[in-house]
Amino acid sequence: MTKKMNLLLVCAAALAVSCSDSDNTPGTEPEPTPGNGPSGSVTDVTSVTSNLCVDLSTDKACYTPGATVRFKASQAVAGAKVRYRHGSEIIKEENMTTASWQWQPPTTDFTGYMVEVYTPAADNGAETILGTIAVDVSSDWTTFPRYGFVATFDASKLADGVIEQEMDFLNRCHINGVQFQDWHNKHHWPLGGTRNQLDVVYKDIANRDVYTSVVKKYIDVQHSLGMKSIFYNLCFGALDDAAADGVKEQWYAFKNDRHGDKDMHSLPSSWKSSIYVLDPSNKEWQAYIAERNDEVYANFDFDGYQIDQLGNRGDLYDYAGSKINLPRGYASFINAMKERHPSKRLVMNAVSSYGASQIAGTGKVDFCYNEVWGDEADFSHLHSIIKANDNYSSNKLRTVFAAYMNYDLADRTTGDFNTPGIIMADAVMMALGGSHLELGDHMLSREYFPASPLAMTEELRTAMIRYYDFMTAYQNLLRGTSTQAEFDPGMSCTDASKRINVSAWPPKQGNVVTYARNTGDALVVSLLNFRNIDNLSWRDLNGTRPAPRLTLDLPLSMTCRREVKRVWTASPDIHGGAVVELPFTQNDGKLTFTLPSLKYWSMIVIE
Repeated sequence: MTKKMNLLLVCAAALAVSCSDSDNTPGTEPEPTPGNGPSGSVTDVTSVTSNLCVDLSTDKACYTPGATVRFKASQAVAGAKVRYRHGSEIIKEENMTTASWQWQPPTTDFTGYMVEVYTPAADNGAETILGTIAVDVSSDWTTFPRYGFVATFDASKLADGVIEQEMDFLNRCHINGVQFQDWHNKHHWPLGGTRNQLDVVYKDIANRDVYTSVVKKYIDVQHSLGMKSIFYNLCFGALDDAAADGVKEQWYAFKNDRHGDKDMHSLPSSWKSSIYVLDPSNKEWQAYIAERNDEVYANFDFDGYQIDQLGNRGDLYDYAGSKINLPRGYASFINAMKERHPSKRLVMNAVSSYGASQIAGTGKVDFCYNEVWGDEADFSHLHSIIKANDNYSSNKLRTVFAAYMNYDLADRTTGDFNTPGIIMADAVMMALGGSHLELGDHMLSREYFPASPLAMTEELRTAMIRYYDFMTAYQNLLRGTSTQAEFDPGMSCTDASKRINVSAWPPKQGNVVTYARNTGDALVVSLLNFRNIDNLSWRDLNGTRPAPRLTLDLPLSMTCRREVKRVWTASPDIHGGAVVELPFTQNDGKLTFTLPSLKYWSMIVIE
């Protein structure tokens, strides 16, 4: 994702919405002036500002090659232009003549684009970005998964426009798959009713109403937007009435070798039942739940099955007294589900990485899905997980994190998410090549997906749009390679008076931290701002993380012995993620340039 334009030098006055302090107030900072630079530098660099007053949307979250993209803008601006970029390369440019138009992207599969609405540079030499939006051209979601969820299916969703409005936001964030949490009747009998007679309304595990028509409408709306619809269920759950539904005693998992004490996940007494654990490798259980899934697929147009587990359960035994190997059982279960429904997609949770190797090793899941907790609480753990998943999948599968933000805050109060905490976590996950399961019919803060004690502010909603645009537009650079392509860019600040330490991954408090990958055609260096971060946990448990200190005009040097043709930067924190081309100098294996702005995350691309 690289684009081609003689750009910029940041006007901090125009800092985009993700800057949560006074730094985004127009006129608070002077605009840096371009340097001419010696040999190797880009000439005719144009100053760029932004006034993100044009909201953009597309008709789908992603597009198959050859499909037409339809855009809508909140307004048409006289004299504005529309520019379509892949990275720095300009694919096409045209006048903005109306508030709705369409574009035929190139047919190259698995490609991200950034679309910029802007007014050209006038006498003052400043180009103004008015609005941006990403476009994903991908025939399948597995290469660049962006996972969301829905978790409430009651009568409130029957009102006109409610489901459409929820999915419009997910569509704007380019979510290409949606997990249906707690949609089912019972874990061992997910359908509400029977194959031939569905219930109009039934109760979920927490005795909440689920309307069959609501589940179906969500699927229909998601499919119209190009999203996958994935139903959730455990791989080994049964309620206390399971025997009446045909579940046999011999299928359960027991805490001793005398089948006298079933393993159980306790739930509140006001709920339908606690959940009793079965042996996922038991062939009869696999056949039973596969038949129940037959009934689900016969009545709902789900694209696949989100398989859940409960982490390490300690020593468990089957009915005959043999010890159960749960991770091996997960692989057996996945293989059985794929054999029964070969065309349906599978995703399986690796709770605290438990069973991750066996899950990815099947080659039957669409991507790696890790639910992370306190034992993987540091930013550095996120990288370790992605690196391990790359190894388990032979670098074929991307990683999605189920990571619950502001967890303790959500446990004790209602209110708003802490915007800096969310943005910092997303910046790190996306820079590392992962994505974050967090957006749905509300933002996620708990492992019980229907809970919604915390809400997004408008500032955070806008930041999510900017960040998901960024991850999607630049997906080939951020997610197109594995951790095998990592390198240390040897980057440093060349102005000692700024007292800014730049260090390579892993994060250090007080530092600007780099994470870099070689994509073949380009070197991609993410700068992550930990300068006033008070701890190195992604969780921001109490919602107290401060916003990092805005840094302007950061002079940088890095090791680079390749001949450099272009250096550019982009950030979800400024100019809507638009490309900014930078003057540079290259001498004796050193590349020097000035990064105009760093708030949370800036990406530098060396071509």
